Amino acid sequence: MNGLRQAHYVVELAGETLWLLAHKAVYWPARKMLIVADIHFGKAAAFRALGVPVPRGTTTQNLLALDALLASYACEEIVFLGDFLHARAAHAAATVAAMLAWRARHPQLRLTVVRGNHDAHAGDPAAALGIAMVEEPHSVGPLSFCHHPDTVAPGYVLAGHVHPVFLLRATGGGLRLPCFLLGRQRAILPSFGAFTGGHAVRPAVGERVYVTADAAIFPIPANC
Repeated sequence: MNGLRQAHYVVELAGETLWLLAHKAVYWPARKMLIVADIHFGKAAAFRALGVPVPRGTTTQNLLALDALLASYACEEIVFLGDFLHARAAHAAATVAAMLAWRARHPQLRLTVVRGNHDAHAGDPAAALGIAMVEEPHSVGPLSFCHHPDTVAPGYVLAGHVHPVFLLRATGGGLRLPCFLLGRQRAILPSFGAFTGGHAVRPAVGERVYVTADAAIFPIPANC
């Protein structure tokens, strides 16, 4: 593993320079665009509605994480790769109020959501948020933004849905770390949202893994 601690890792995909961010997003500097997968607003609220005792404050945590990225990178648009809302419980008054307050702080920012499977059940977010809702694949230049990684698309696919994590094995146990999984035709982003869990992945031939931990990102050698 690269011993150099860094907040982003520069890669070239489909002839475009992209930054894989330690904070589980992608930055496309040429377009001043942040790309975020699976933020799942309202997931904790949905669990509480079912009587499951889970922590509060995940919506605020997600919004603060977005604010931190916007403060660090010149950004004109955020593209969300599906599962923007987790369920209909995400339309709860407190959740919507927090999102509207965040939106008021960033009125010029363009927001685009590629509908995912959870969005289909949750319904579209409040119109006052000013979000453009699109279907997959949503292509911009040589890149195609999707929710599902296997979507047939004209460009190089950036997708979510899987919530990939990589298991770093060590004596006495191991660590499950959020990761980016990059292949020849697609890249899968880690889940951005708090309280979303993860699915362990193993890279296939030709795929690369970059893990995030403690505000740093590292490539995983092919033999790990």
